[in-house]
Amino acid sequence: MNENAGRILLSVPHMGGDEIRYVREAFESNWLSTVGPNIPAFERELEARLHVTAAALSSGTAAIHLGLRLLNVGPGDEVLCQSLTFVATANPIVYQGATPVFLDSEYATWNMDPGLLERVLRERAAVRRLPKAVIVVHLYGQCADMDPILAACNRYDVPVLEDAAEALGSTYQGRPAGTLGAVGVFSFNGNKIITTTGGGMLVSRRRDWVEKARFWACQAREAGLAFEHKETGHNYRMSNVLAGIGRGQLRVLDLRIVQRRAVAFRYAAALADIGGISFMPQSPSGFHINWLSSFLIDQDRFGLSRDDLIAHLDAANVESRPVWKPMHLQPLFRGCEYRGGGVAEDLFRRGICLPSSSTLRLSDQLRVVNAIRTAVGAEPLKELIADPEVCSSAGKTSAEPLHWSMGNAN
Repeated sequence: MNENAGRILLSVPHMGGDEIRYVREAFESNWLSTVGPNIPAFERELEARLHVTAAALSSGTAAIHLGLRLLNVGPGDEVLCQSLTFVATANPIVYQGATPVFLDSEYATWNMDPGLLERVLRERAAVRRLPKAVIVVHLYGQCADMDPILAACNRYDVPVLEDAAEALGSTYQGRPAGTLGAVGVFSFNGNKIITTTGGGMLVSRRRDWVEKARFWACQAREAGLAFEHKETGHNYRMSNVLAGIGRGQLRVLDLRIVQRRAVAFRYAAALADIGGISFMPQSPSGFHINWLSSFLIDQDRFGLSRDDLIAHLDAANVESRPVWKPMHLQPLFRGCEYRGGGVAEDLFRRGICLPSSSTLRLSDQLRVVNAIRTAVGAEPLKELIADPEVCSSAGKTSAEPLHWSMGNAN
């Protein structure tokens, strides 16, 4: 293996070509800041796909923050939050002066355990201490098991905010991720399946809520000639330039989903004969976009720990990362209540995310695969062979898995 070859990164932006046209229009018209035609156009185009109302914002974190404001979360309130997630899910709870209560995951989806949520809500209801909201995360592009989650929350009249930052294009029982709860959130950070370089979107079926979020995002400036403010606002609106990038990116979303899933299933096929490395579950209740190709390591069977494998890949000039460190293990949230067992901790201890870019070349993915195989003494592969039907299935929306064959060195 050539360790001097260029570094293979985890997840990089992938432009489609139309982005520059919208950006050029923004420059030529001199609409560069947080007003301009690309912003409402980007919102309308996402609305047409998701059948909800949308507000384009500066980040997914900003969207979660405004979502919690819409749900009237404030000082003294509690918010139940999935523990296995990125810190941006939980930080806005603190922005609002509320207290997070972290819940464990289930192995089937890696997301919030619906049975645990129902039990916690029942206990809280018995002592008249229901949370103000629940934040569910659709981790790495896979939806949480939303029907029982929503049923439990509806039973106790507790609203759900969906953090779908990693799951644009995923579905649950045929319904788009981010549209099932009271408020949904998406991220367009540079590493996401499509990007505006930095940005996010808040969505809801309640148009009045989305309009309120837009108002807050523009410093809550009242209508009129003077700069008058009656409420606290934020500088959270997306710029016209970045919205132009988003418009171009949205046109290739279906293709990017096919490409990301292709990467994931190539890994799954190419590593299937190695004991102790298992692919992230693909829940039958939804369509998993596999934003990041994620696996679990069983050290006893694999022969290396997760951290050993990350170090081995790094030496081979391949970037990989652990699954998110749960919030209840973070020093920032020391002292916060955690409910559940050790599922989130186990997924963190054993989980690894492999390079997943939609730009990933077969030759580079073969480098990654063979770095893993040689790390445990397995025979390297000569090539990765893609099923031509899958390669031509851009826009595929079925939840059926993609199937890949592999060629070995024998």
